[in-house]
Amino acid sequence: MNQSDTTKPIIGLSACLLGHQVRYDGGHKRDRFIAEILQEHVEYHPLCPETGIGLGVPRPTIRLIGDPDKPRLVGVADPSQDFTRQMQRYTLQQTERLDHLCGYILKKNSPSCGMSRVKVFSEQGTHAERKGSGIFAKLLMEKLPYLPVEEEGRLNDPVLRENFINRIFVYHRWQLLRQQGLSAAKLIDFHTNHKYLVMAHSQAAYQRLGRLLSNLADEELDQIAATYIEALMQTLKRRVTRSRHVNVLQHIMGYLKKRINTDDKSELVSCIEAYRRMETPLVVPMTLLKHYFRLHPDNYMSRQIYLQPHPEKLGLRNLI
Repeated sequence: MNQSDTTKPIIGLSACLLGHQVRYDGGHKRDRFIAEILQEHVEYHPLCPETGIGLGVPRPTIRLIGDPDKPRLVGVADPSQDFTRQMQRYTLQQTERLDHLCGYILKKNSPSCGMSRVKVFSEQGTHAERKGSGIFAKLLMEKLPYLPVEEEGRLNDPVLRENFINRIFVYHRWQLLRQQGLSAAKLIDFHTNHKYLVMAHSQAAYQRLGRLLSNLADEELDQIAATYIEALMQTLKRRVTRSRHVNVLQHIMGYLKKRINTDDKSELVSCIEAYRRMETPLVVPMTLLKHYFRLHPDNYMSRQIYLQPHPEKLGLRNLI
């Protein structure tokens, strides 16, 4: 599917998380946030790598063994059944078809889909270390390095959840930009629109990205764009601390200093300080800022993705 076919980001995910009964025991691991809340705002591309390589439902269990950096995927009851190459071939075939995705949600602890801390057993099967990644997950992340990837278990952390959804929508906007045709002007506009969003993650990174775009030439545009999106997506992986949000909120407030009266300024300052002291979530000062910009429109701030980086209905900033 091409991104131009939909206004929503397309997300790959382990099929069991949507309630598909594809697990080894014939069950599923339906996740309410994924299957009910997020689904309203994205399109899903569900996959089960284990059924994808021809394993049935139900099926004998499999696990990782050997070197945690290069584990093999084998049957638990019969370790002579080695599915490693089958899984690698399947993953490579899939990644060639998944460049339209804007994110991927993996099933934690899975020997195929686990992103990290997956059990890798010794060759004798006597002990295990949580040092591995699922065969599918590891190759997916290697072949699609810009793609936002997360495990469903980590999405229970409100900060990680907001961070991941944020990256999905940034990458969706990037995909649309590439489809519309890249130009120096469009690339600079993209960077400008994401200024305060990037600054919340790293002010230094925002400046480095700006320098990268300071001398765009047509013959170098694709190369610079590739370097830009790689650095941008790496930057956005960083957790945004409360103090960094406060810094950005104060910068944005500066656009209102000549437009609102003393009482309104005092209210806004107090609201940001309450957020700093962990008395209110981020949505509170954000809502007040957006209220004042509705009353006093600013062309530059109306472009800033930071003010609404993802659908408000998801309520992601209500909990951070």
